[in-house]
Amino acid sequence: MNTHRPARALSRAISRALSHSSSSSSSVQQQSSTFPLKNVTKSNFEPALADLRRHVAAADFVAIDLEMTGITSAPWRDSLEFDRADVCYLKVKDSAEKFAVLQFGVCPFCWDSSKRSFIAHPHNFYIFPRQELPVAGPTYEFLCQTTSIDFLAKYQFDFNVCIHEGISYLSRGQESEALRRLSLTYDDELLTRYSNLKEPVHMPMVKIADTLFAERMKNTFTEWRDGLLNLRSSNGGFQFQQNSNDSQQLQTIFFKMRPALSLKGFTSHQLRLIQMVIRKHFQDLSYVQLNGEKSCQQQLVVRTDSKDDRDLLLKDVKDKHRREAEVKVQAAVGFRHVIDLLSSEQKLIVGHNCFLDLAHIYNKFLGPLPSTAEEFVSAVNKYFPHIIDTKVLLNTDNVLQQRMKKSRTSLSSAFALLCPEIALGKKSTDPEVQLCVKVEVQVDDLRSSNWNSGAKHEAGYDAFMTGCVFAQTCSHLGIDFQARLSSEKFPHIEKLQKQINLLYLSWSNGDIIDLTTGKKKAMSSGYNNHKKRYAQIMFENIALIWGFPSKLKARDIRECITKVFGPTSVTSVYHLDETAVFIQFSKEKFVSEFLALKETLERSDGPVSVLHPLTGLLEGGSTRAANYETYKEICSSASAKVLFADQAEAVGINWKTKLVESKEASETLKREIFDEKSDVNPASKSEKLRSNTDNAQDDPLRGRLSHYKILDTLITSEGDRIRTN
Repeated sequence: MNTHRPARALSRAISRALSHSSSSSSSVQQQSSTFPLKNVTKSNFEPALADLRRHVAAADFVAIDLEMTGITSAPWRDSLEFDRADVCYLKVKDSAEKFAVLQFGVCPFCWDSSKRSFIAHPHNFYIFPRQELPVAGPTYEFLCQTTSIDFLAKYQFDFNVCIHEGISYLSRGQESEALRRLSLTYDDELLTRYSNLKEPVHMPMVKIADTLFAERMKNTFTEWRDGLLNLRSSNGGFQFQQNSNDSQQLQTIFFKMRPALSLKGFTSHQLRLIQMVIRKHFQDLSYVQLNGEKSCQQQLVVRTDSKDDRDLLLKDVKDKHRREAEVKVQAAVGFRHVIDLLSSEQKLIVGHNCFLDLAHIYNKFLGPLPSTAEEFVSAVNKYFPHIIDTKVLLNTDNVLQQRMKKSRTSLSSAFALLCPEIALGKKSTDPEVQLCVKVEVQVDDLRSSNWNSGAKHEAGYDAFMTGCVFAQTCSHLGIDFQARLSSEKFPHIEKLQKQINLLYLSWSNGDIIDLTTGKKKAMSSGYNNHKKRYAQIMFENIALIWGFPSKLKARDIRECITKVFGPTSVTSVYHLDETAVFIQFSKEKFVSEFLALKETLERSDGPVSVLHPLTGLLEGGSTRAANYETYKEICSSASAKVLFADQAEAVGINWKTKLVESKEASETLKREIFDEKSDVNPASKSEKLRSNTDNAQDDPLRGRLSHYKILDTLITSEGDRIRTN
């Protein structure tokens, strides 16, 4: 899980899942057929895309969902309560960059006023990052998290269809790069292959066979050209006399209204010899290679009347090659056409806890993820200006929260509780259930309102569930779909305005980010209905410690520190993994004092250092410590180490302690510097010296260090006295 593997390795990594998927294919098809879902692979992508364009254009909103190969590349990269908003984004960024999307669900919803119901068009796209172009850059690599693969296999995900029939794609950046590389490739090829203005390419012919072949081709082309020149004065027409060896390899044709010889059956070495002969001996002949599959490429020798005619021919060939290259690139764009469609239509995009989904969409189909959350949300907002998260929506209403039974806001739970009639696919006699918004499903020409439950965790069905939950929540909020004017777009409905573009950056700590402003939004009580283990987290009060002895537990670490800084100095100790912990102090200044004390003890080899309460924490000499900013730095690294201590080493951190200055000390230093510059009175300087001495006595850290220094001196003196006696 902690190393990159190409797509080929995925097949090996999930071989058991593949065999399970194959052996259960009949049952999968039977289950999938119960719910009308349009599965889309590369074989039916073009017609499915055409249908989707019509449905999205007519839709009131579009629900989406993704299935990935994994979520986190290491346990410490899980979403934690101690993750600040910028660190939350870095972890999401790491996940989107390392894992692949295997399924993409798109489900447009359109209100049918005649039937007073929504019409849903669920599409389930299998996608796979296959390299379709020879110049598209290095092959794709991605991680697979075993728990995620096992989870997909449990829900009968068809890995065979995904790998063999999945739709490939290019991001916008990859498309631009592919066009640039193809353009350079064809420019170079045309310059070297077709231009007769350059000096002949030297190709030493050490073999007698090469010399004889070149001479024969020279004579053949001379005879053919001279026959063309004499054609005008000939009454009986031109007949090219070929010997028996050339009859199957040379054929006179017309190319762009010019006489040409079609070359067939020559080896690549012989074709290079022919190019050399033409460049060296014939100013009015041009060698042209027409694109196609490797086995279907066509080589021609074309006769031109003049230099201008030759230049025009080469330009025509170059333009044709460029158009063919652009067609290939457009075909390789693949699934990204769906993303471009959703972006261009500017419909309301509905997701469930979808910040990670958006990061995957941006990384896979638009371009490299920005380095900060603010830059990311600004970029996403340009492509998708109207996004709503049903998880946020469900937590904004107290009645909905009670109906959702406290914090049960997972997609499947919300769907079962809010849409029981839709989930079961049959009518209910419950009056409360009968008030639910009606939803019918249409796939191709088949429209249905009765079905058995679909396959959960299949992206197309999950997108359908997301859209249904959104519709029911809107109804609960008092939105009347029937009374709504057809010209009133969903993103502009007043009752939804406060929730548009608000997404959970992290569900574990409840952070919400506004895609419109890029700012973290203060949570009201309605947004935060899940319990927190740690009531108040002050990031400036946090010290990060890693590399300590593995035998130490949170209780032991707390005890070591509180013996020095006081029983109330540590408010919480949180394990990132077995190699690292967060220490949250009660005061910010304790962070800098702890780091300074740690460095002092590690530099000292006196008896006091051995007897100090922190000795157990520093045992082994590998303990590292820093403030919260170092944690952010480590999280920003692209390395994928399982243990945090190994990750820190991979980042290149070789120091033991990173000292920081508390805000209080920093402000004091600034005042002292200002006073020294403004004060020239010697008497006042003496007064400040006495004041600084008093401050040193009051400073807890200085007091502790002086105390241990005195003890160290006393113990050393006593040891000398004993040795003397």
